[in-house]
Amino acid sequence: KLCEGILNILEKDTKTSCQVACLEALRILSRDKKVLVPVTTKRNMQILMKLAKLDTVEDPLERVSEFPVIVEALKCLCNIIFNSSVAQKLSLELNLAAMLCNLLQKCKDQQLVGDIKCFDLRLLFLLSLLHTDIRAQLRQELQGVQVLTQALESSLSVRWTEEYKAAEDRDRPPLSLQETDCAIEALKALFNVTLDSWNVHSKNESHQFRYMAAILRHCLLTTGPTEEKTEELH
Repeated sequence: KLCEGILNILEKDTKTSCQVACLEALRILSRDKKVLVPVTTKRNMQILMKLAKLDTVEDPLERVSEFPVIVEALKCLCNIIFNSSVAQKLSLELNLAAMLCNLLQKCKDQQLVGDIKCFDLRLLFLLSLLHTDIRAQLRQELQGVQVLTQALESSLSVRWTEEYKAAEDRDRPPLSLQETDCAIEALKALFNVTLDSWNVHSKNESHQFRYMAAILRHCLLTTGPTEEKTEELH
């Protein structure tokens, strides 16, 4: 009942501070699988997707004041999908992976969207881990390898000297914690999406995997903000 009440409030046009507080409460509650059973419905998933700006294909991410709401909504979706098989099935029906790829594209060349990007990638990782049909959809329909490779390239701030050779800068500072976390989530999602890629059939696929291999090499030469984070990244 408490979750349902929170979602009823979130469905209304309330203040940003109220939305964030409600989403924070829902995120904590959504760690309990028993609590999720009555609230994992198509309507409730759509409420959270709307708050995460996953329902708007064209609108850019412009209002910085809304960013905390987007991040908290993505965190809630991460918990719900991880803990609910019903939510995993609804994700395919609601085309959630395509919407996440679209949001990820909106994050390109944007300032102050690091957390949005990170939890978008985490949600793509969870979907590709828990639902084989979504994993196939990402690989075949949504150009998931390209989208995730570009997200990894952006997180690592790769500079190119040749087509498949990244610049090596021994004096470059370590990645920030946020950059490292984004790179780690992109790597995890990429692993899932490319897991069944035993045969590379097309010229475009061949290019994509060579491009990804160059970025992975660069990743191994990159350090994170701490020794532990560097180890996790590698």
